[in-house]
Amino acid sequence: MKSHGGKAKTCGVYLIALIVLCGALLLITVPGCGQGDSGDRSAIEQQRSPVPATDSSQRKEDAPFVIGVLYWSMNIPGQVAMRTGLEAVVEKINAEASGSSLPAVELVPNVAGDGEEGSERQIEQMNELVRQKVDLIIAQPTDIAALSQSLKMANQAGIPVVAYDQHILGGQLVCFLTSDNYRAGFLGGEYVAASFPADRDVCVVLVEYPHVSSTVARVNGFIDALESYHQTYNILKTYIAVEPIGGAKAGAEILRDYPQRGTIDVIFAVNDGGGLAVVKALEDAGRDEIFFACIDGDPLSVENIRRGGIIRIDCAQFCGELGAETMRTAYRLLLGEEIGEEILIPVFPITRETVDMYHGWTAPMPEPFRKPWQSTSPQWTGEVTNIKRREQ
Repeated sequence: MKSHGGKAKTCGVYLIALIVLCGALLLITVPGCGQGDSGDRSAIEQQRSPVPATDSSQRKEDAPFVIGVLYWSMNIPGQVAMRTGLEAVVEKINAEASGSSLPAVELVPNVAGDGEEGSERQIEQMNELVRQKVDLIIAQPTDIAALSQSLKMANQAGIPVVAYDQHILGGQLVCFLTSDNYRAGFLGGEYVAASFPADRDVCVVLVEYPHVSSTVARVNGFIDALESYHQTYNILKTYIAVEPIGGAKAGAEILRDYPQRGTIDVIFAVNDGGGLAVVKALEDAGRDEIFFACIDGDPLSVENIRRGGIIRIDCAQFCGELGAETMRTAYRLLLGEEIGEEILIPVFPITRETVDMYHGWTAPMPEPFRKPWQSTSPQWTGEVTNIKRREQ
């Protein structure tokens, strides 16, 4: 599909896929920021005795806020960084609360795990938090549709729910926090357009995952950027992958389907969780002619860019900050402060020109800079976007 007619066809496919997914309420795993060890740790945390919660309407003034947290996976490094950032804020809140009249925070942590079993497990975990009548639930959904009924149960019970990384369809969220996923995809497409002649019919392969809001937004941003910069392109094929096993499979299939050098110009992968396995397959096969664009900021991707590998741009999330801001937002909510309806954490374009400016998922935001490639918005800034509550 070519540039100007390509967008409508491509985006239509993703919209239909998303609608079908949501209607069926599929229980499928979801991607996040970026791999750890979920199995043993998840099992241990599931065996912990539930923390007794107090009905928020009957809380004693000196009682801690009991917050249930639904983590997705400890097998994706970026998600581990999100958890680290979130729990570091809890430690800070509790340290400050010990010397003041402010309430402390008591977490009820749950790890869903990967795959369909993880999605099913997370439903039970959320339902249990509702039965415990915790003061608030923080959710990192494994699937945008799987928790719909559980969210409605929480709404009926009067328990506020804050989601991060992925949205939840159905029900009412108090706030949704995520990386600026559309911008991450757009920056990748922008860099591709700046690297090829506009009249070059760029042959593109997508490694995507049309089951969650973040990855759909990334693909849409990537395609919109090619369109905005009038870059002629042809999407050869799409593959599904957001984690290492799926990425290795996609890499093998790409090499099987396009064995000749020069048949693929660009591969865009929606995250490093699957993308890095694709990169390994390609580099092991000597396919260093391919321009690879991905999203997350995994240290392995950063190193690949630094050494001149096939990854040309990786739009990094600030995973630690996403988790931290989620916890700060939840605490402000419980204190009765007004919060936004949606909060977007900025993403950073790591390229060979900018790699020395980026210092990792948990590092401070880099200083604003002028992009050293052609762009209609040449200045990058690290500002958080806070979308205020819409009028009802």
